[in-house]
Amino acid sequence: MRITVLIFSLFVSVAVSAQLHTANIFTSHMVLQRDKSVPVWGWANKNEKVTVQFNGQTISAKANTQGKWMIKLSAMKAGGPYDMRITSKKDSVVLNDIMIGEVWICSGQSNMEFVVQNVINAKEEIANAIDVPVRQFKVATQVALQPLDDITKSEWIVASPQTVGNFTAVGYFFARELAQQLHETIGLINDSWGGSQIESWISKDAMHTSDELKDYAQHLPTTWQAADSIMLLKLKNDLSAKNNNQLPVYNKQQLMQADTNVFNTWLPYGAPGQWDWQGVWAFRGTGYFEKTIDVTSDEAKKTSVLSLGDNDGKFEVYINGKLIKQSEGKDAHFINLPAQTFNAGKNILLIRQDKQTEPSWYGNGFYGDASHLYLQLNDGTVSLAGNGWRIFPDFDAPFTFQHAQNNLGMIVYNAMLHPIIPFAVKGVIWYQGEANASRAYQYRKTFPLMIESWRNEWKDSFPFLFVQLSSFGGQQSSNEGSNWAELREAQTMTLSLPNTGMAVTTDIGNADDIHPKNKQDVGKRLAATALNKVYGLNVLPNGPIYKSVSFNNGKAYINFDYVGKGLTARDKYGYLRGFEIAGADKKFYYAQAAIEGDKVVVWSDKVAQPAAVRYAWTDAPIDANLFNIDGFPASSFRTDTWPGITEEVKFE
Repeated sequence: MRITVLIFSLFVSVAVSAQLHTANIFTSHMVLQRDKSVPVWGWANKNEKVTVQFNGQTISAKANTQGKWMIKLSAMKAGGPYDMRITSKKDSVVLNDIMIGEVWICSGQSNMEFVVQNVINAKEEIANAIDVPVRQFKVATQVALQPLDDITKSEWIVASPQTVGNFTAVGYFFARELAQQLHETIGLINDSWGGSQIESWISKDAMHTSDELKDYAQHLPTTWQAADSIMLLKLKNDLSAKNNNQLPVYNKQQLMQADTNVFNTWLPYGAPGQWDWQGVWAFRGTGYFEKTIDVTSDEAKKTSVLSLGDNDGKFEVYINGKLIKQSEGKDAHFINLPAQTFNAGKNILLIRQDKQTEPSWYGNGFYGDASHLYLQLNDGTVSLAGNGWRIFPDFDAPFTFQHAQNNLGMIVYNAMLHPIIPFAVKGVIWYQGEANASRAYQYRKTFPLMIESWRNEWKDSFPFLFVQLSSFGGQQSSNEGSNWAELREAQTMTLSLPNTGMAVTTDIGNADDIHPKNKQDVGKRLAATALNKVYGLNVLPNGPIYKSVSFNNGKAYINFDYVGKGLTARDKYGYLRGFEIAGADKKFYYAQAAIEGDKVVVWSDKVAQPAAVRYAWTDAPIDANLFNIDGFPASSFRTDTWPGITEEVKFE
């Protein structure tokens, strides 16, 4: 994930004397929602009459004292292409090639933003995007402290081999399935931003209605200067938390004499990667990297080569407190070291780095391929990629904070969602949660809050379909706990809201990549949910979902909804995997499991009187293999309500 280039904006106000124009979401090639009243709005001179002509309808409205006007077209059947003509006393606007079909908002973080050109079989998928009736409008990434009147100017794009590579992959494959089944044009409003937390997508007004967030909403800053002060205080508190609430040493002169104990109080860092995603969010300034390197006496006597990635900012390299190089530019990061640079034994490599220049959004961190981080010694090459580094900001040097998606709650909503309300839509597909995994328990309330607040503002209880978190990270047992499993649980609990649906994707994730490339099946599973729950087709919407448990004679009997044609183990030997069982002592053991009719029976010789069962309860449950015969995986679940590992973690 990365922070994209931001376009900053003050609160948008429209001059009272303005040329006629529509809101920026209305462009040629757009898709308008069928069978619903369709609002169209924009700005003109104050009190001026504006007339919209479209598909046999002619409707007029008067701009208010701020120059804003709005009309509502009556519900229309699918069809097109049509032209829209908008006129005032002196001006006119004509929009061409407009279709009436189904419009879906595609929102969330990077796995929704993930584009077609990066999926598996991308070349084939792009080449096949001929005459696929799908169109996309990409909302530009932006933040704001107050709700904006309009989004940054963009345009609706028709899918083709020349354009589809930049479409949201999940959205495109979802839309392609719908188009094939419904024989209508599908419009996608791609309103997503990598790494964004759910709180950034919730309005301040909605926060005020929530016991979880109303205190936070009452103390939201009104200026970026105040917001930056909050960011600095929070960052320093986080950095001090593991050092007896004292800020660790970062003074340059002290660091020259420091031993490894000093650096152990800094943040751990895995290279390469942005600091933003490793504990130093949105900091833009000078920072330190430290790594302890073991060198033999023979290696210390010979020359060596240090390669520090592809960064182009200014930097200084110190080994055991001695300045080795001071320079800038990508070429300068390949450093020839004379003999005796290192001591025999442990050596402290310390790097003082300015922020990356190009791309400027990267900020601090090692940039480039992991293979470009290494120390070449006479006995071979030692990789410097991965863990083992420590990092810390230099607060004595000038710094700023990037005004990015997670600095505060509500700021993405203000700039990217509020301005497109009330554009007529069929519903929303959502892929987000990775950024909230550490606050999974609170997600039980914040996720439904966001859904209901969006519906309230649209005055439409539209369908809201979402992707359950995939597999990424470790494969720990339930005794250790899993915040990703707890986030999946919170998502499953959100199905209690009416008109919602969920696609399970744990079987098509990648434990080593938070952005799995199989987005085709994600889109197809969302489409199956939509075709069943939204469009009423006779297709199964999803896989088995835990319903109830009973215990008898040392075994647990699990019942499911959405069994479909029956349960099956996706395993060539027919064995079920992914189950754990515990007694009243809450100690879990990996369990045996078998399918009996529409139930799963779970047991372990180590648990005589079982009290709880868990399935796929880990960050990356790649072993879990319970499916229905229809081909959908079962959702992870637990039968207990014992305290989790995220219950006390709150949004601040």
